[in-house]
Amino acid sequence: MLAIDEQALLSARILVVDDGAANVALLEELLGREGFTQVLGTTQPERCLELVQAFQPDLLLLDLWMPGVDGFELLAQLSAPAPGQLPVPVIVLTADATRRTRHRALGLGARDFLTKPFDPLEVLLRVWNHLEVSLLLRRLRDLGQETELPRRPKSNEPGSFA
Repeated sequence: MLAIDEQALLSARILVVDDGAANVALLEELLGREGFTQVLGTTQPERCLELVQAFQPDLLLLDLWMPGVDGFELLAQLSAPAPGQLPVPVIVLTADATRRTRHRALGLGARDFLTKPFDPLEVLLRVWNHLEVSLLLRRLRDLGQETELPRRPKSNEPGSFA
């Protein structure tokens, strides 16, 4: 039987990328209080890909609207993992809950969507749920099981979800 124990979940690596220092600090504190021991936050979105490579997160919490490199660009770059690697699951964080933004983020590979201001319990529940799936997929891959995820639906024009 494949099972993920609580200790494995609490030691999962979580990367938080948000240009707002207060949001990063809030999420780090919230996740730390819950018992997560490997939480890394940055307010520098241009470091996201470097941190993903070095930290190898089990989950990424990603703001969308940031100066310089925005979350949409990062999602596009993260959507094609190296051969044999699973994509990093991403929960998008944004105050923009419009249909167009949701569709665009989800179409680029985001797994879930959280709107600001955050509901702390909802953040924890969604993080927990996504980590369970992420760690189970990783375990299946490590056991030699096929873990390629199916193709996502695409619109006729990338990035133009109505």
